[in-house]
Amino acid sequence: MKERSSDLIEKALISSILTGEYKPGESMLSERDLATSFSVGRPTIREVLQRLERDGWITIRKNSPAIVNEYWKQGNLMTIVNILKASPEIPDQFIEYVLELRISLTPTYTKDAITQHPVKVIALFTNLDELEDDASSFASFDWHLQQGLAKLSSNPIYLLILNSFKDVYLRLGEKYFQEASHREASRKFYDDFLQALFEKDVEGTERLSLEMMKRSLELWKTKKSRSDQYEE
Repeated sequence: MKERSSDLIEKALISSILTGEYKPGESMLSERDLATSFSVGRPTIREVLQRLERDGWITIRKNSPAIVNEYWKQGNLMTIVNILKASPEIPDQFIEYVLELRISLTPTYTKDAITQHPVKVIALFTNLDELEDDASSFASFDWHLQQGLAKLSSNPIYLLILNSFKDVYLRLGEKYFQEASHREASRKFYDDFLQALFEKDVEGTERLSLEMMKRSLELWKTKKSRSDQYEE
């Protein structure tokens, strides 16, 4: 299906913000100049600007060009979706932010899920023995595990947040799990976690989850550091 002109313009403007062509605090072109630049009518530009403001990218001002926001501080969950649409590859910094977020969220909904539905949590590991040793398989397994845990939690907000991250999570996972050492660490976590479940050690599963989330961030930072040194 052919994309609407407003969608293409929205992507182009978000890319301009992400690449620094438009910096936070700077004014964008006027509505009239944007319409001329993209060869569309002003109503189309107005629609795009309203979307960008809704998603935290800009602040519209009456009778003046819109101001670019600092999107990491003024954006929302849709900002994440837009970053992915505009980026052919997930930025490394973005992956780090998501891994940091998991440290705060994952142990909490994991403990809640196990407390509420221990047998159903065990069922999430049904296909563990069939897990193939490749990035795509691990990304898919990890996504369905985390989504399942959030779904079994008594707080529906966790699942809403994760569902907003689905595309991010899968793309991030494929990049993260390209490293064999990362897959090995996660496989050990799955085995240890499942053993704690069988032993009905709820506190142990929460501890393992927190340790693994921290370990994932450490592994990623180590990989990133090696890559940066290699590039130098």
